[in-house]
Amino acid sequence: MAGILEEIKKRMVFFDGGTGSLLQASGLEPGELPETWNVKHPDIISKLHRDYLEAGADIIKTNTFGANGLKFHKGAEFDLEEVVTAALKNARKAVETASYPAGKEKGYIALDLGPTGKLLKPLGDLDFEDAYKMFSQVVKIGEREGADLVLIETMSDSYEAKAAVLAAKENCSLPVFVTMIFDDKGKLLTGGNVESTVALLEGLGVDALGINCGLGPVQMKGILTDIMKVVSIPVIVNPNAGLPRSEGGKTVYDIDAGEFAAAMKEIAEEGACVIGGCCGTTPEHIEKTVALCKDFPVRLPDKKNRTVISSYAQAVVIDNDPVIIGERINPTGKSKFKQALRDHNLEYILREGVAQQDNGAHVLDVNVGLPEIDEPSMMVEVIVELQSIIDLPLQIDTSNIEAMERAMRVYNGKPLINSVNGKMEVMEAIFPLVKRYGGVVVALALDEDGIPETAEGRITVAKKIYEKAAEYGIEKKDIIIDALCMTVSSDSQGALTTLETLRRVRDELGGRTILGVSNISFGLPQREIINAAFFTMALQNGLSAAIINPNSEAMMRSYYSYRTLAGLDPQCSGYISVYSGQVATLGETVRQGSSSLAGGISGGEMTLAESIAKGLKDRAYGAVTELLREQEPLAIINGEMIPALDRVGKGFENGTVFLPQLLMSAEAAKAAFEVIKEKMAESGVAQEKKGKIILATVKGDIHDIGKNIVKVLLENYSYDVIDLGKDVPPERIVETAVRDDVKLVGLSALMTTTVPSMEETIRQLRDIDPSIKVMVGGAVLTEGYAKTIGADQYCRDAMASVNYAEGIFQTK
Repeated sequence: MAGILEEIKKRMVFFDGGTGSLLQASGLEPGELPETWNVKHPDIISKLHRDYLEAGADIIKTNTFGANGLKFHKGAEFDLEEVVTAALKNARKAVETASYPAGKEKGYIALDLGPTGKLLKPLGDLDFEDAYKMFSQVVKIGEREGADLVLIETMSDSYEAKAAVLAAKENCSLPVFVTMIFDDKGKLLTGGNVESTVALLEGLGVDALGINCGLGPVQMKGILTDIMKVVSIPVIVNPNAGLPRSEGGKTVYDIDAGEFAAAMKEIAEEGACVIGGCCGTTPEHIEKTVALCKDFPVRLPDKKNRTVISSYAQAVVIDNDPVIIGERINPTGKSKFKQALRDHNLEYILREGVAQQDNGAHVLDVNVGLPEIDEPSMMVEVIVELQSIIDLPLQIDTSNIEAMERAMRVYNGKPLINSVNGKMEVMEAIFPLVKRYGGVVVALALDEDGIPETAEGRITVAKKIYEKAAEYGIEKKDIIIDALCMTVSSDSQGALTTLETLRRVRDELGGRTILGVSNISFGLPQREIINAAFFTMALQNGLSAAIINPNSEAMMRSYYSYRTLAGLDPQCSGYISVYSGQVATLGETVRQGSSSLAGGISGGEMTLAESIAKGLKDRAYGAVTELLREQEPLAIINGEMIPALDRVGKGFENGTVFLPQLLMSAEAAKAAFEVIKEKMAESGVAQEKKGKIILATVKGDIHDIGKNIVKVLLENYSYDVIDLGKDVPPERIVETAVRDDVKLVGLSALMTTTVPSMEETIRQLRDIDPSIKVMVGGAVLTEGYAKTIGADQYCRDAMASVNYAEGIFQTK
């Protein structure tokens, strides 16, 4: 039997469909863990798999979606080893006993890894390496027991997906497939989009990627279109059977098997080559899909020659339109920055990052190398902290191999790496890291013989680096050649050599280039004059990315002017947005913040509102302390803090602010609130709470990411939140609501199998007190579904929950 990756090259390949909804029909109780049926009802699980295989599915997913150490630990009814081993045994039995349709060979078994239900640090409480270990446990058992591939599915957080991918690739030899859960706007829960997610997953070397759950096939078509524009590997699409609703206490979906198959034919025509189903789909859905699509010619995506890096939230393409890399997070020549590193003053570093983002940087260089500090530990800490408040991709800039590897491992996205060069020992140390973790690497055009004096010599080194990288499976698109910018004060021909190298890399090698532009003027007076002129010349000669100071008006004027004159700024819109209405001479500094949260720091100290909007906790603490000398606490809350949170919340709703930024803003507000509460306590004034709200993840569900996010925001808006945790029985929620006279309850559920618990909770609340309002949320829910289970309000995200609470308690 050919391997699954070979099968995908030859024909359309089909996944199975839903599991939870079918188990419910077989008697799975509300809140009962589906994975326990691997042990308690193995024949039912094997039959479910067999039915899908006999319907024409090529790949069946093991019943291990929620099998992890959080649910199946020592002391639980069944431990992890027992559950996963039984799941593989049941799947293998189905493969061996199924009666396959004519022409079909034996099916493949996908070890199914679902999300942990936890948000990873620094936003949540689960450490990246702990998540990695949890996934690794399942992977090791799965390969040992005969899985044919690993399917990491329903991932709403790119960081958790990275932990799972590394766990799979580092602990087994099986193919790795990944499917993410996007909302109808093409966004992940944590803010990632299609382009940033594809960049991350392809960088990590997964074998196929795509989308599943959350949406039906019709709603997924737009997202698939976006994927096909940027992807270079096979694409998987496993939708729900349309949108869910509740009928008679059971979850049903609005697309029948025939409609589903017709929609999946359109999905195949769009370019997906591995298709199947998720929640609500049945063997009939798969059978009709196979019948309609099995003879459709497979169309693997074209290889995209895109040099792309990413953060958790956005991708930056390095091509003809020049990219600005902010150079300020680097101790070279910066005494204040060096002292900040020695003092472990991360707030100073974060503020440097924010300022550069506001002033137009697309990428931030991160260099924390000082002889007297622990560079690997500091690099990891700075990378994690920067990514918690800034959504730009980062350049990991270090010559310390340990620091480089540790930073690449924890980086959320596909980073830019600075740097490799033509020395054999350096390439052999760095290229394996680039291959393992993904990234685009800066390649200095020098080798064992030093820096070539001529452009021809530098081109020769560039070719050598390309060839060596290819031996590691690293494509030319993931190499950026540094043409080497030498100071013109010591070599009058240095600039001309650099410019010729840029031009030849572009025209002869078809490559991308980068320069640390300010090196050109070292030792000269009024360096910005030389820097800006050389920057413009370099851009004209093909410079792809420039490491510069984006806080320098002279440099940014060159950038905006070049883009306008080179036809890269349609209708001059970028230039106009920055300089329209400004009156200044060339000697003056005029800046306009470009981030979605207006209010930079280059003009002085941040206000409290700005500190909260940017998520800077230490600065918020200092700012509120200063304000309390002049203003009353309530005036600060109403005049600075709530407006800032509202502004961030609106940005989140509009898609210009992402979940990490939202949570860090909430943390900054919390730090300020603590100072205010102390002041109010000293004066004998208590902070008035708007009202009590219960939050709970319903019985059988341990996924509490959404609930925890809602809690943080509600507390910042002065609500008294009673957090009952996860896997909470209806009776406990009702009892708490009655005892504490609570008038608003928020319920969360991720899985189809736990929505009946949510519906039962709502029913019991209605019986005891019909005036209690219930808001619900979770990936499996829709507005229509929420209504059919009796909820008063469906909240698609955390800010929607805040807005609903505001409406409820303002009317009382």
